[in-house]
Amino acid sequence: MKRKTHLLIIALILSGILAGILICSAISALTGFSLFSGKPKDTASAGTQQNAELITLAYRVLENIRDGDFYALSQIVHPEFGVVFTPGATINLVTDRRFGAEQIAVLGADGADEEIYIWGVHNDSGEPIELTPSGYIEQYVSAGEFLEASVIGVNQVVRSGNALENITDVFPDVVFVDFYLSVNVKESQEEYDWSSLRLGFEEHKGDLRLIVIVHSTWTP
Repeated sequence: MKRKTHLLIIALILSGILAGILICSAISALTGFSLFSGKPKDTASAGTQQNAELITLAYRVLENIRDGDFYALSQIVHPEFGVVFTPGATINLVTDRRFGAEQIAVLGADGADEEIYIWGVHNDSGEPIELTPSGYIEQYVSAGEFLEASVIGVNQVVRSGNALENITDVFPDVVFVDFYLSVNVKESQEEYDWSSLRLGFEEHKGDLRLIVIVHSTWTP
């Protein structure tokens, strides 16, 4: 009798898990939202073929930035709009720095890193962020670190601070990948010790093109 009871309990638990998986799969299919722990290893784990292609492209962007291959990166940048670099969660097309594809292509050339640009404003002080391209990429992109992201969101913000999340408001047709890093040392600091890098793309002549790179972190 006890054995039958145990088997029944196990069967009920397994049924509940299966139902949960089916519900999550249905929600993902209907909304296009997905979350993954680490880098999906193949198309099946990425949920859909579209997700797999988007994630692969996003990783290619990070790899190009990490390797300093800005010409290759420029081939992914939207040829007409360019790409916006946003240092905080809230995109501001007036204050954030935007580069055209041709400007991205020469970032690694001799002398290209000497000019200091204004990239936006600091969240805490409101003072302008004045950095060279390499300085900005080191502080606000950190591609090498985000290649090791612990969680990846597809068309879903993994975590938000107090700043306005407006990527889909500014770019209604955007699809994006959110690379999330939790870097807390102590459990009590977890609420504050995290950062995300969002890569947004729009379709252009049948291909996805990079339009925005958003760095997000906890804001007071």
